[in-house]
Amino acid sequence: MLDKSYFYQENIPKINQQQIQILEQLCQACSVSGDEGEVRKIVFEQIGSYVDETKVDALGNILAIRHGKGSNRLRIMLAAHMDEVGFMITDEGDNGFFRFDIVGGIDERQLVGKPIVIGEKHKPGVIGAKPIHLTTKNERNETISLDSLRIDVGPENDNHIKIGDRATFASPFLQLGPSILAKALDDRLGVLNLIELIKHAPENIDLLAAFTVQEEVGLRGAKVAAYTLDPQLAMALDCTPASDLPIWDKDNYQAAEEQLENAHYNVRLGAGPAIYVADRATIADPRWVRHLENIAKKYQIPYQIRQPGSGGTDAGAIHLQKDGIPSISVSVPARYIQSSAGIARLDDWQNTLALVYFSLADLTQEFFSVDR
Repeated sequence: MLDKSYFYQENIPKINQQQIQILEQLCQACSVSGDEGEVRKIVFEQIGSYVDETKVDALGNILAIRHGKGSNRLRIMLAAHMDEVGFMITDEGDNGFFRFDIVGGIDERQLVGKPIVIGEKHKPGVIGAKPIHLTTKNERNETISLDSLRIDVGPENDNHIKIGDRATFASPFLQLGPSILAKALDDRLGVLNLIELIKHAPENIDLLAAFTVQEEVGLRGAKVAAYTLDPQLAMALDCTPASDLPIWDKDNYQAAEEQLENAHYNVRLGAGPAIYVADRATIADPRWVRHLENIAKKYQIPYQIRQPGSGGTDAGAIHLQKDGIPSISVSVPARYIQSSAGIARLDDWQNTLALVYFSLADLTQEFFSVDR
């Protein structure tokens, strides 16, 4: 459970039912890469009265600045991507059936039978394939190809769907005790964390907020946003896959006692925010890593180090801009991300928000006087 030793400090952002309701709005939006308008609208509704400057750039990023107070303030960029993985309609349809392509990283094996919604009006449909009764034995032993799948919206909706429309999973948003189940937790958790940090921005920094587009297809929005904002330091707020499921010895399975320790996890649910040291796109600035670890220990916030390896966040594009920007990523862990539904823990969400808040509040110009 959440260690609330820091929780009663008045100024820190806190997760309660209001934040959960905003997260539901964000997760239920259809904002596939390149068409992030629904989430952009929600963000503007939430941050409008809290920021000193705001604009939408040519790619669709929201760039918002909240100025601090006093002198020698650091310019800190926080980035969270508004887009999600999903689908794009690729033909004009035939009697309610539409070809489609995948946008971002989705496992094709998970698509059959999934209900979806299309576009801003959330037109319903389903990803259809032959039922098992009509398949051959050979077909049942093969992975269904994307080319053989169609989105079925019914013939009456033919004229309401057009080439280029985005679609996403039509998944419920549920609170399951200490957990949240929803689609698009990657990265609507990061988006809401950034909203809350704007509302509770520490006064010792100028907070440069970038709600970015097209992260899932190549970190494109973050590259432009970082060039424009030109921060001294940067942090990507994201959601990272938890690979903490139990493992069984399938070749020698007898009972539950045969369950093996999962030694190959990426991060675990319930272990706190995931601090990145390296991924395929970024080697985190070691000063950032040390700072975050020190803050976590100071405020008794549980945390975990994300195992170096694959994956990437907006930090991969940010750190290469201008003369180089010291960058890091901090993520809420979630199971089954980039599928029709992920699961995250409320405690991990709150602890991530607290860790980032305190890390910002404790930043000074001395950060740069420490050797890398």
